[in-house]
Amino acid sequence: ASDMHMRPPSLLLCFTLPVFISLLSVSSPVAVANAYSYGMTTPTIERSGDGTLTVSPANESDQSALVVICHGLGDSSEGFADVAEHLAKNLPYVKFILPTAPTQPVTMNMGMPMPSWYDIVGLDERSNEHCKGLDASVDRVRSILATEHESTGLPYSRMVLAGFSQGGALSLFTGMQLPGAAQNKLAGIVVMSGYLPAAKQFKITSGLESTPILHCHGEADPMVQFIMAKKSRQHVVEEGGATDYTIKGYAGLPHSVSPEEIGDVLEFLGRVLPPDESCKIALKDPGAMSVKELKAAIRKAGLGSRAVGLMEKGEFVKLLKEHREGGGGKS
Repeated sequence: ASDMHMRPPSLLLCFTLPVFISLLSVSSPVAVANAYSYGMTTPTIERSGDGTLTVSPANESDQSALVVICHGLGDSSEGFADVAEHLAKNLPYVKFILPTAPTQPVTMNMGMPMPSWYDIVGLDERSNEHCKGLDASVDRVRSILATEHESTGLPYSRMVLAGFSQGGALSLFTGMQLPGAAQNKLAGIVVMSGYLPAAKQFKITSGLESTPILHCHGEADPMVQFIMAKKSRQHVVEEGGATDYTIKGYAGLPHSVSPEEIGDVLEFLGRVLPPDESCKIALKDPGAMSVKELKAAIRKAGLGSRAVGLMEKGEFVKLLKEHREGGGGKS
C-alpha cells in the first residue's frame, strides 16, 4: 500500500519526456504559437526550504497566469518538476507553483508517515469520507492562490489548479469550493488519475458551477480505478451542479501519466489560459524595493552573476530594471 495513489517517481518521465517534448512542440498549435511569440525562453526554477518548487517566466513581468500542481501520495514537488518545466516552456507566460505535502501517518500505509495531503483510510467510498488533514491542505492551496492574487493583482480567472491522484482530488475539492463566488472562479481545474474526496462534504460554491474541469484517467488504473473518475463526475455534475466536466480515458494506462495525457493537459491550459497582455502581473517598482528585496528579485531572475561586485542600491535597481525592460536575458 506504500505506493497507493502514487505515480512511479520520474520513471515514466525519464523514458518519455524527450519524446513528448519534441512531439508536443510540433503537434500543439497553441503551444507552438505561444512559444514562438515569447522566443521559447527558458523558465526560472526556484526551490524553497519547505519543498515548494516554482517555475516562473524568465522575465517575471511576462507572467499573466498561474498553475498550481499538487503531487500524489508519497511523492513531492520534484515528482512533477519535469512536467511543469515542459509546460512552462510551451506556455512561457504562466507561472507554476508545486507545493510539497506535509509528512504525516497514512492509515492505508500501516500508519507509516509519508508526504500526504490527508489521511487515506481505505479505497471504498465509505472510507473516502474520512480524510483527516484535508481541510488544512485546502487552506494551504487557498493561501497560495490568495497570496498570488494579493501580491501581483493576478485575477483568479487566470489561475488553474491541477494535480495527480491525491493531489488531483485536492485540486477538485478546493477549486470548486473557493469562497467569494464568481469573482474567485478559476480558469479551470485539471485532475489526473484523481477522484472526489469527502463527497458528502462537497458543495460547489454558487457561481463556480461552470468552471472547466478536465479529468484525465488511465483505463487500466488498478489503484484509483477508472470507475472512480466516472462516479466523481456523476456526483460533481448531478449532485453539485457542475456544467463543464470532461473525462478523458487512456487505454492501457495504469496509475501514471502518459505523453498523450500531458499533451491533452497542455491543450486544455492553452485554451483556458490563452496569452493575455492585459493580465500581466503588477510588479513592485525596483526603486521602491529594499536592498534585501532587490537581491531576492535579482537572484530569482537568474541575474546573480551580473550582480557580483555591485555595492550601491542604485546599481541593483538599474540591473533589475534593465532586465525587466530588456526581455529577461540572462548571463
